[in-house]
Amino acid sequence: MNKAARRTRLPAESLPPKSGYDTALTRGAQVAVISLGVVAFFAALYVGRFLLAPVSLAIVVGLMLSPLAQRLENRGIAPAVSAIVAVLVFILLVGVLSAAVAAPLTSWAGRVPQIWNELQFQLSSLSEPLDTIKGIREQIREATGGDANVTVSVDEGSPVESVAVLAPALLAQVLVFFASLYFFIATRNDTRMMVLRLCSGRRLRWRVAHIFRDVEELVSHYLLAITIINIGLGIAVGVALWLAGVPSAPLWGALAGLLNFVVYIGPAVMAVVLLGIGLASFDTFWGSLMPMLLYLVINGIEAQFVTPMVIGRRMTLNPFLVFLAVTFWLWIWGPIGGFVAIPALLVLFAIARNILPGFEWALSDERRRQYSRLP
Repeated sequence: MNKAARRTRLPAESLPPKSGYDTALTRGAQVAVISLGVVAFFAALYVGRFLLAPVSLAIVVGLMLSPLAQRLENRGIAPAVSAIVAVLVFILLVGVLSAAVAAPLTSWAGRVPQIWNELQFQLSSLSEPLDTIKGIREQIREATGGDANVTVSVDEGSPVESVAVLAPALLAQVLVFFASLYFFIATRNDTRMMVLRLCSGRRLRWRVAHIFRDVEELVSHYLLAITIINIGLGIAVGVALWLAGVPSAPLWGALAGLLNFVVYIGPAVMAVVLLGIGLASFDTFWGSLMPMLLYLVINGIEAQFVTPMVIGRRMTLNPFLVFLAVTFWLWIWGPIGGFVAIPALLVLFAIARNILPGFEWALSDERRRQYSRLP
């Protein structure tokens, strides 16, 4: 046996201990590798949003439609046919809701010029405060030696050109969504069995099966909860606008509940719509703002208190984690990300709960009382 072989058989106790510097280098290298992996993962999500966003949305909607497909399959219908039926039901529901909202809006579309004239008239009452602000600005610029004549040039593209560029991409994403929705529903059982076959041990197979079960249960319960919340929001907005004397109040309530599925973007659009309705319905400036202000108050109560508490408690998730998830996915994928944020968080929770024993994202009442007794 040569010397090199003897050196390889030395016990670990005979090796010199690592210094603090070597340990710090090792830990630093591990942290750097993990950080690079996280950054690469975020970059992949952002770069691949064109495909990943509609596919993820299709999976979320597919989990919602899976019980319908399962009922059809229990009656002897083939999975391919049940998937087609589920997709057609989804298209029918979306079409009915769109028609119910779009039909009354056509009568308001012809009043857009009137609303614009009302807006100009109401803004004219603010001419004096604006002139005062303008005079103060000129004085500040003269005092600081700034140039009072500032020219801003905005190069706007043609609306027709923008539509021509965005329409093919939007159509492609819609096709990807419906194709992914159909294949996910049609092959969901085969996909589950394939993943279970890849599990080597019985215990691992048991854990993976429970993860599938928890994902379906949690996501379906979330969609049910958010649907109930949005229905309540629509009723509250409709009643408030009706009491305020706003015409077509049930329509705006239904539109508010529908747009609330698109987190942040939907409420902003609804506020602008109600501003226009107020301008067309009331003569005074503050009366014109009343419908929008009523909606913003009700939506603020729903967004800041009702939804975080109901979703957080029902899904055993911390409301702060819910807020962070929505913010992150909105940053990555926009409105679609806002819709799939909580389902993605619930999927992660289901995986962690079955892999890490005793894993909790929200403190129970008993655990919260225990922590409150700590000094």
